[in-house]
Amino acid sequence: MYGFLIGVGVLLIFSIIWMVYRIQTLVSVVKGSDKKIASGSNKVNAILFIVFLVGTSILMFWYSIKEFHNYQLPIASEHGVVTDRLFWVTMAITGVVFLITHVLLFIFPYKYQYSEKRKASFYPDNNKLEVIWTIVPGIVLAGLVISGWMAWSDITAPAPENAHTVEIMGYQFAWEVRYPGKDNVLGDYDYRLITATNSHGIDFTDKNAIDDFPSPVVVIPKGEPVLFKIRARDVLHSVFSPHMRLKMDAVPGMPTRFWFVPTKTTAEMRIETGNPDFQYEIACTEICGRGHFSMRKIIEVVEPEAYQKWYAEQKSFIQMNPSLAAGLPSETKEVAEIQLSEK
Repeated sequence: MYGFLIGVGVLLIFSIIWMVYRIQTLVSVVKGSDKKIASGSNKVNAILFIVFLVGTSILMFWYSIKEFHNYQLPIASEHGVVTDRLFWVTMAITGVVFLITHVLLFIFPYKYQYSEKRKASFYPDNNKLEVIWTIVPGIVLAGLVISGWMAWSDITAPAPENAHTVEIMGYQFAWEVRYPGKDNVLGDYDYRLITATNSHGIDFTDKNAIDDFPSPVVVIPKGEPVLFKIRARDVLHSVFSPHMRLKMDAVPGMPTRFWFVPTKTTAEMRIETGNPDFQYEIACTEICGRGHFSMRKIIEVVEPEAYQKWYAEQKSFIQMNPSLAAGLPSETKEVAEIQLSEK
C-alpha cells in the first residue's frame, strides 16, 4: 500500500514539473519569442498522440480478451440468445465507428501538425457529406431501436397460458416470493392490508388467495415458460438476473412483468461453469437505500418433474399461519378451512 502511494506521489511530482514546463513553453510561444520551441513542442505532442493511440489500443484489446468471461456470462434462457445477439450487433456497429473516428482523431494531429510551410485550406461546407452522415446513422439507429423494441415487446407481452406465475415483491431491503397455489391464480393484494403477519398485503377475502404460498427461494422449471409478476412495497427496486438476461424495475403502485423460458438447470450450470457452488440469483440494481447491497434472492432451476413435486409439497400462507383466516367472510372461510384440514 505504501509503495503504491509513493508511486502516485512521484507521478504527481513529475506531472507538476511537466505542467510548469508546458506553461513556460506556451508563454514563450504566445510572446513569439521562440518559434523553435513551438515547432518542437508540436512535434512532441503529435508523437505522443500516436503513442497514446497505440498504447491504449493494446491495453483495451488485452483487457477485453482477458476479462471476456466475466462480462459474457453463460446464457440460461431462450430470450437471452436474442438479447445477446442484439448486444453484439450494437457493439459491432458502434465499435467500428468508435475505432474509425478515434484512430483518425489521433492520427490527424500527427499528420497535420504545425508547420510554417503548410497553408490552411478553407472548406466551408459539403451538402452531400452532411446528408450522408445524417441519413446513414439515422437508418442504422432506427434499425437498432426497432429490433430492440421488438425483443422488449416479446418479453413484456402476455405470457403463454401454461406459464408458471411467480410474484416477486421488493422492499427495503429484501425480496419476498409468492406462488399462486393449485389454482395457478394469484390472489389480490392491498398495501393497506400489510401487517407483521401479512407482509405481502394479501387480500384473503379473495378465494384465489387462499392457496397462495411463500418460498424462501425462487424455484422454476427448466424448459417451461415462467412469468415474473413484479412489484415494490416502498421505493423503486429492480429485479436483475444476469444469466437469464432478465432485468425489470419494481415500481411502487405500478406492477410490471417479465416472462421467459429457462434453458439450464442449476445443476447443469454448475457443471458448465465448473463451480459446484454456483447459484442463479436475483439482485437489486436500483440503489434503494443503505441495505441495497443485501437484496439478493436465489433462483433454483430444476427439471419439470422435480418442480411439480416441490410445488405439491408447499404449504399455503393460511396453513402456516391459521390466524390469517380470522374474520373472513363465511364463503371464503369455508375454502380456508378446507386448506387447514389438508394441513
